[in-house]
Amino acid sequence: MRKLTLSRLTNPLIAGGLSALLTLPAISFANNDLPDLGTAAVNTFSLEKEIIYGDAYMRVIRSSAPLLNDPVLSQYLTELGNKLVAHATGVKTPFYFFMLRNDEINAFAFFGGHVGVHTGLFLNADTESEIASVLAHEVTHVTQRHLARSLEAQQKSSPATIAGLLGAILLTIAAPQAGMAALATTQALATQSKINYTRLHEKEADRIGMQILVEAGFDPNAAADFFGKIASRYRFTTKPPQMLLTHPLPESRISEARNRATQYPHRYVPDSLNYHLAKARIQVRFSSYSEESALALFEKQLARHAYAFESAALYGKSLALFRLKRFDESEAIIDKLLARDANNVFYLDTKTDLLAQRNDYQSAIELLEANRKLKPTSQVINANLANIYIEAGESKKAIPLLEDMVFLDRQNPLPYQLMTEAYRKEGNKALEHFSNAENLALAADYKGAVDQLNFAYRYTKDDALQLARIEARIRQFKDAEKALEELK
Repeated sequence: MRKLTLSRLTNPLIAGGLSALLTLPAISFANNDLPDLGTAAVNTFSLEKEIIYGDAYMRVIRSSAPLLNDPVLSQYLTELGNKLVAHATGVKTPFYFFMLRNDEINAFAFFGGHVGVHTGLFLNADTESEIASVLAHEVTHVTQRHLARSLEAQQKSSPATIAGLLGAILLTIAAPQAGMAALATTQALATQSKINYTRLHEKEADRIGMQILVEAGFDPNAAADFFGKIASRYRFTTKPPQMLLTHPLPESRISEARNRATQYPHRYVPDSLNYHLAKARIQVRFSSYSEESALALFEKQLARHAYAFESAALYGKSLALFRLKRFDESEAIIDKLLARDANNVFYLDTKTDLLAQRNDYQSAIELLEANRKLKPTSQVINANLANIYIEAGESKKAIPLLEDMVFLDRQNPLPYQLMTEAYRKEGNKALEHFSNAENLALAADYKGAVDQLNFAYRYTKDDALQLARIEARIRQFKDAEKALEELK
């Protein structure tokens, strides 16, 4: 999907999640849409408190970190992560998988089922099983509540630990760069730069993570293969990647992983085309490769037959050609790939971009509407279709699609971005400002959210119910802001 420019948004990093829209009466403006940080000051580090902190820290990430806002990669990562979670035990919270644009090798988990992955992980993994082994490890840290247990143990000797976390979050809201630096010194940082998991926790995550990995149908050898590869690559470096700082890889741990893998029956695990399509997409669009070097990379793979899947190499070449504005060549490849696999969302997304590039909106709409019948909940199909409707001047048709998206995924950042633009083009100032307010609040910018709601209030006429809802939401945002101030 092509990136849509939103000149009217005050914050380009759109926060995910659905609180409520005036046009969605079935969705309430309940206070639990906001993190009630004031209730966090209790002695026991409860599951409820984990969810509160997880929500708050995710808001910090939305406002300050290079969150990757790509529906194709988001859908792929979520499906892969959920496949693993389905085989985990002790799941007490929903899981939310997200990606950060960062070439460094790293993955991390924090409170409330949030699992973050750097794009660099994809750039360095050779198979989907290797990526899955890292995700399974992080999922286990969440289900076993390792971070909460470590923090609770630290709190017994240092009561300031909790205050340090909250203070850093608050500082981040006021000054993102300073806040992120403060978080780096806080013992509850999501990447665990200060709370390194205990050796027991790491062993538990390795053991249970491998069990999840195998039960989900992946290769148990992948964990040792990937960790061994990373340890070897950075053995003599003076600056190892963050992942090795937070998850040390001594030889004993790698050998234990290999020994553990031998306890499972040997079986052939085919690699995943979609993984290699995701990797190619990251290489071309979200890495340090230039357009020319990305094209050279895939042309070399194709010439030497040095690929796991020819289709993935062709897809990467098509994306690189698109970046170089060689649209006819790019489309010829995509059409060839669609002839092989007509419903693949990676190909459909690029085909839509190509059709939109030449303003052939009707063909794009027909293509996406046909696929939406097959995949009615696909965020890739719905986001592309909504975007095309907006570009085609049919914003009204985009709005129901976006309402469905935010209803199905409360942390998806994209629908609010598109919805704000759709309402702007429709001339609905009240809902334009209202949807932007929800976006800003989910990035912890409550002052900005209240400002947007005040604008929405001014544009709402002769509708007592909508006015009352706006007033209620303003009170909620002010209460949330006050709670943050009181914790400073």
